[in-house]
Amino acid sequence: MDGRRLWVFCVVLASCVGCDHAAKQVAEQLLAGGAGVRLAGGVVQLQLVANPGAFLSLGADLPEAVRQLVLMGLVPLGLALLGFFVWRSPHASRGQLAALGLVSGGGLANWLDRLLNDGAVTDFVSLGVGHLRTGIFNVADVAIVVGVLLLLLGTALSREADGA
Repeated sequence: MDGRRLWVFCVVLASCVGCDHAAKQVAEQLLAGGAGVRLAGGVVQLQLVANPGAFLSLGADLPEAVRQLVLMGLVPLGLALLGFFVWRSPHASRGQLAALGLVSGGGLANWLDRLLNDGAVTDFVSLGVGHLRTGIFNVADVAIVVGVLLLLLGTALSREADGA
């Protein structure tokens, strides 16, 4: 893989980690003490929570040992494998590398947050109208979801272009 294409992956990854941690620091400063903030008529709600689970608290009810093994042990292994895949993918497009950078950056940002916060991730945003709301999430979660969606969209468009 040429250095310029690998650079795309690394810049996106580092940007995700930096933006996520900056947003979490701001959220901790502004939302400490439990006071939530409602914006846009309550469509956006900011509330600081420590999430011991994965995305949208998935796995939060698992036994502690299992949760630690998966979220603290397997996540960095998965990130290392993803990095190896990127390194060994000479034909990946810049868009694919950017999408993989989003997924990796979001995963790394949340993993680092867990290291700093006794196994929990700082979440602070939810969206919704009335009683219909998302769970509480963070910038890293958004990066992961957007990266996965971009990879799926790219795959679908590629198959369509190939006539499959």
